[in-house]
Order: sequence, then C-alpha cells, then structure tokens
Amino acid sequence: MKKVFIDGSAGTTGLKIYERLSSRKDIELITLSDEIRKDINARKDALNSADIAFLCLPDDAARESVSLTDNPNTAIIDTSTAHRTAPGWVYGLPELTEQREKVRASKRVANPGCHATGFIALVAPLVEAGIVARDARLSCFSLTGYSGGGKKMIAQYEAEGRDKLLDAPRQYGVAQKHKHLPEMSKVCGLEVAPVFCPIVAPYFAGMEVTVTLHSQDINGDIEALKDCYRNYYKDGVIYFTDGDDFAEGGFLSAGAFAGRDDLEITIQGNDERILLVSRFDNLGKGASGAAIQNMNIILGLDETTGLNVRS
Repeated sequence: MKKVFIDGSAGTTGLKIYERLSSRKDIELITLSDEIRKDINARKDALNSADIAFLCLPDDAARESVSLTDNPNTAIIDTSTAHRTAPGWVYGLPELTEQREKVRASKRVANPGCHATGFIALVAPLVEAGIVARDARLSCFSLTGYSGGGKKMIAQYEAEGRDKLLDAPRQYGVAQKHKHLPEMSKVCGLEVAPVFCPIVAPYFAGMEVTVTLHSQDINGDIEALKDCYRNYYKDGVIYFTDGDDFAEGGFLSAGAFAGRDDLEITIQGNDERILLVSRFDNLGKGASGAAIQNMNIILGLDETTGLNVRS
C-alpha cells in the first residue's frame, strides 16, 4: 500500500484530493492534526515518509516543502505555480507528446494551471504539427466557475447578501500578467505570449477555454485542425468531439463538464473564423483530477483510477 501525504489539505485542491483518496483501498493517507499541520518538523517527517506528496500550498510554502524533502523515493506533485516552468520539473499534462513517460519516471511533477490546461490542450498539438506558427499572435478567453478562486472566493460568492457585482461574470488579470501565462507560452513553444482574458462567473465549477483563429493564422484548413486533434489525442482523458455532434441549441455551456475529470475539445466557427474550445472542470482536469491522474501514472496504475471520465 502506497503512502500519500497532502501538504496543504485545508485548501480547495487539497480537500478535493483528500476526498478522492480517502475511499481508495490502495492508498494510506498520512494526516496531521490541525495543531501540527503547519509545524515544519511534522511536515518534514510526513513528506519524507510518503511515496507521493501533494503540495497544495502558496508558491513560497511549496518551495519550502520541496527543500524539506530529502528522501529520494518521495515523488512530489506540486499544484502551485512555483515549479511549472522550473528546470528539473516535469509538466504534468501527460497527453502531450512523450509527456506520460516523463511523468512516470519523475519524482518532481508540476501540476498544470486550470486555464493553462485548456489553452495548452488546444494549442500545443497545432504548434507541434506546424499548423500554428511559434510566433503566432493568439488570443484566448476563458470562463471559470468561482471555485477556481479557492476558499476565500467561494465564501464571497456564497455569502448571504453578497456584493451585487458578483451576480455577473467578471473579467480579471486585465494587466496581462496572469500567473498562467509563462506555462502557456513555454509548454506550447510560443515565442509571443497570448492575449489572455480570464473570466470568473457566478457558478460553482466548470471551465470553457476558447482560442480564436482566422484562416490566415493557420497552415491548412479547418479539416486539418480536426485531423490533428483526432490523431494527437488517442490516449488519456483529453479527446476531440466534432462540432457537428453538439446538441445544445447553438450554445456551449461552461458548466457541461462540472464533476468530471476529462477534457473535451471541439472546433466551432467556419472556414474564415475559427473557435477552438476546450471544456472541463476547473476542480477536475484543471486541478485535483489532474493531480490524481499524475499520481496514478507515477505509481504504475491505470491513470483513470478513481477518476470520473467517459467510458
């Protein structure tokens, strides 16, 4: 039985990982009481006793946890931003080319950001295939449920008599310095960071990430885009669905994948103006579900163990 420690189990992602693992018979959870969960010595002992350690912490605290871990057999999966572009860390999106093997062999895996997951899933295969140029000037907008903001934002949205401004979608990251931009650019191999417009809306969970293209932005046509996704996503929990198969009355709900751990890609638009869309759960493939998928791979298990994905 493998031992797992969640450093930062009181936060949203940590709680979700704990909930998912607490019923598994192949996992023994190392837990610390509230009195000592922030004690550095107790955390160090737990980290070095674990086969897998999840870091669900602010960036500086995650770096501290890494410095406390000297057991070479402890594999760390960091859900913070701290190590997503750091040397020596593997980016934990196993559906990318050769990335699953890298995750399996690594003791240091950086879990992707939620918005970044949707963007990279759309763009990385096209850049790799030469359909989208590395110096492309891309634009992306992304809708997320408020649970993506953590416990503080959840409390704000669910408070009685909340601010009326929370009743409508709110754009943020307007200074174009969002923390996901470095990983979005680096992992996709882009020379220019995209214009990125994240939007939080008054629903609990679910994401919808859209990248816009004009026909002159791509090497090929819309069918080349579809073929690229079909060929690229043959394994894992990311898959392509042809836009003609949708039956939502002309709408695409950002909440369609709430409660799930897979990610669906579709292409909308026409031959001149194209919409690349990914939909998933910000708490699932965008956070805790992805972390558990990476854990399963490291442990040599079926990567969908304990995940809610399409059959």
